[in-house]
Amino acid sequence: METIGWLSIIPPVVAIALAIKTREVYISLATFVCLGWTIMNSWNPVRGLVDGVNTFLGAITEPGNARTLVFSALIGGIITLTQASGGMEGFTNWVERRRLGQNRRTVRLFAIGTSMCLFLESNFGLLVAGSVSRSLFDRAKISREKLSYILDATCAPKQLLIPINAWGAYIVTLLVAQNVAEPNRVLLSALTLNFYAILSIILVVFVALTDWNIGPMREAERRILEEGKLLRDGAEPMMSSDVSMLAAKEGVPRRAVNMLLPVIAMVATVPLVLWITGGGEAQATNLDRMLAGSGSDAVLWGVIVGIMLAAVMYRAQGIMNFREVTGYTIKGIQGLTPVVIVLALAFSIAGTQRALGTGVWLAQVAEAGVNPGFVPAIVFVLACIMAFSTGTSWGTFAIMIPIVVPMAELLDLHLGLTLAAALGGGIFGDHCSPISDSTIVASMASATDHIDHVRTQLPYALMAATGALVLFLGVGFVL
Repeated sequence: METIGWLSIIPPVVAIALAIKTREVYISLATFVCLGWTIMNSWNPVRGLVDGVNTFLGAITEPGNARTLVFSALIGGIITLTQASGGMEGFTNWVERRRLGQNRRTVRLFAIGTSMCLFLESNFGLLVAGSVSRSLFDRAKISREKLSYILDATCAPKQLLIPINAWGAYIVTLLVAQNVAEPNRVLLSALTLNFYAILSIILVVFVALTDWNIGPMREAERRILEEGKLLRDGAEPMMSSDVSMLAAKEGVPRRAVNMLLPVIAMVATVPLVLWITGGGEAQATNLDRMLAGSGSDAVLWGVIVGIMLAAVMYRAQGIMNFREVTGYTIKGIQGLTPVVIVLALAFSIAGTQRALGTGVWLAQVAEAGVNPGFVPAIVFVLACIMAFSTGTSWGTFAIMIPIVVPMAELLDLHLGLTLAAALGGGIFGDHCSPISDSTIVASMASATDHIDHVRTQLPYALMAATGALVLFLGVGFVL
């Protein structure tokens, strides 16, 4: 793979600094794309702008990306439908009648449990868990920042710890391309050694149990408990109030089933479509077939089935007619327009980053002459830096796996451990980078300010990363 050398780190560094300094996510992401192509066009800003726009257009018209964007918009429709139908309020009332909503600890654990159960697709799990948990957190006086941390800390880690999803299929495909024997077995071996993912889950459960607040999170929790403010003054939540605060229609019954059945239909459709799209004689088992399925197809059809079921249910109960269903769906889509724009820019960044060769250059710098025992730790740090600066775990996997597999073979390293280091570093970036789509969607799902989310969760992520680094250093000299 080609790289333009050290110049390739300028766009991600500038974008991250700009996002933290200005709190303008859209401008920061667009700057990454345009600056990257400007550098690659010998610092010609006009050609950089033209190529940046073309990259954006190519990213949003690529079929897989387009399906993801449509899904992200439609999920807003099902959120507004379940709210307007009284289903969301009915579910909240059902939870509170069982005293789940009266205990702050129980509410936090409920959000973790909900997120962990939705492991089939990362953004899908974030959005559904956020929409289900948000009102409970508000009533229990838990900050939106705490909710976004809980959602994000369980999102990427669980996708690999329970790899019956597109993530597992993607990594297996990368291993097959490197001629790895028994790639599924190697992936499972890496999961047991994925120290960052494991520590991240352990830490978020500990925080939920003890309400342990450090750094900016302490101020966020003080604000809501003492001042009753869900967000800080001047915060700009990622989700429109049309989606996050929509009240149920006047006079409709508050039935939990009107939220649960559409959501269950979405969840049930995802593995079915994964199985259908992963067909072929080459797939030995149903699990292999699901792992080979199309994640973007699965989540898109999941939300379509959920909306269709909701429309039929609400019409049959006399809650709303099909015109109202359409209206509320469009209202939800409008509310999620910000996240669709951000995701489109994130896809553009992925294409720009590949052209820049940022990860390749970082890998080349770190590869030169090291003790084999240090390799897993170095791979982890390198993957962390790469994923954080580029905002993409999948892009990091695509670059690191072709590097670590031959390194492990050449230096006689434990392949599962070395692979786990690369995967863990990629998850770290997906978890806490301000330009990661998962981090952005976590902010949107919890209806919080994006930069506030990044600031409050970063100390926890760094703590888990430090623990993982120590373990990779120790185990690297043992296995």
